[in-house]
Amino acid sequence: MTIMPARLPSPPAGAAPESRFADAGGVTYHFHEFGTGPDTIFLHGGGPGCTGWSDFGPVAPYFAADRHCLIVDILQYGKSDKCRISGPMWDFHAAKTVALMDTLGLERADFICNSWGGTIALCLAARYPGRVRSLVVTGSMPVFYGPLAPLPERGHRGRAARDVYYGGEGPTREKMRHLITRLEWYDAARLPEETVEMRWRQSLDPGERELAAMSDSPRGDWQDLTDELGRIEAPVLFVWGREDAFLTPDYPLMLSRMVRRGNLHVMDHVSHHLQEERPAAYHAVVDGFLRSVDHP
Repeated sequence: MTIMPARLPSPPAGAAPESRFADAGGVTYHFHEFGTGPDTIFLHGGGPGCTGWSDFGPVAPYFAADRHCLIVDILQYGKSDKCRISGPMWDFHAAKTVALMDTLGLERADFICNSWGGTIALCLAARYPGRVRSLVVTGSMPVFYGPLAPLPERGHRGRAARDVYYGGEGPTREKMRHLITRLEWYDAARLPEETVEMRWRQSLDPGERELAAMSDSPRGDWQDLTDELGRIEAPVLFVWGREDAFLTPDYPLMLSRMVRRGNLHVMDHVSHHLQEERPAAYHAVVDGFLRSVDHP
């Protein structure tokens, strides 16, 4: 008889460490900073209630053992400024992230990113190549087409989910749980209640609700980064969930061929937030890549 292991909940993010604020190019960023070693910037995804700590808290202790970690709330999320963006959105975020690096005295960094954060970092690497040592990208959509078929819901699945979440009676715990288990996690049984609570409470932030009521209008103009991907000089690892609800693994395989030094790892039994769902496995894969960057 085969005894299957129990499906235990994934570890929650836990209590966030002390945080800081920094002015950068006319906006204010909120971030957590800890650990020593190579400078490493974490940029989170764009789901309702996402913050740097909600997305990377479970995996942060692994990286902080030998890295200087900055876990950033991207603009319009968390405790960072809820500024309005006009013009190309990824160019705006990339420029402000570089301004944050200037403020903090960071000349160059590794970037570990999920979803929206990964697209920001890809744009940054193309526009400011000297500021990026390497990139790790999960679940991002820098181009508006796939290699085999049109993107699900024309690439609008995330926007549609955000509008549904904030619509009707507004944000609730159950709507947050449904959103996460449908789009971000593969195994609903492993989702910690602490994660649902953290995301739901952050989604109630008045600034985030005001932005959500305007849908895409305050977020800037969407950009397709096809041309920019070919300019990226830094090595890139695309780490993808085999069951990603937004983009199947044929999409990052295409991306890995569009950048000069592209690599791809597909992880089983995870969806869009693999760094939360399988943090130890995620760290093992990413750490190996980061250690390989300086080898020919």
